[in-house]
Amino acid sequence: MKTILATEKAPAAIGPYSQGVTGGPVTITSGQLPIDPATGAFPEGGIAAQTRQSLENVKAVLAAAGLELADVIKTTVFLNDMNDFAAMNQVYAEFFPENPPARSAVEVARLPKDALVEIEAIAVK
Repeated sequence: MKTILATEKAPAAIGPYSQGVTGGPVTITSGQLPIDPATGAFPEGGIAAQTRQSLENVKAVLAAAGLELADVIKTTVFLNDMNDFAAMNQVYAEFFPENPPARSAVEVARLPKDALVEIEAIAVK
């Protein structure tokens, strides 16, 4: 059985998908763009600000399932430009200071709304 996650503390889905889904002990977030749910816009400040917002959105979706970042076992980071890896990584480390999850980071040709980053997560309760 699956439970669809929805929260106003993360941006609404911009297509036919859910912000996240829980099935048994596993919760998977959809890729979270760096959209500030209060303004509907990307934050100013380049890759660092966008990474921070994407992770705040992941955090909000996880909270809707009663989880936190410490429950994350895997993330995938999609970057518009791999030259942004170091700056993204610096912010990412702030959110996972101890026992970080497994992670993949890949450069993609383009992200929705021309975002610089998109992050998805898998967590276990």
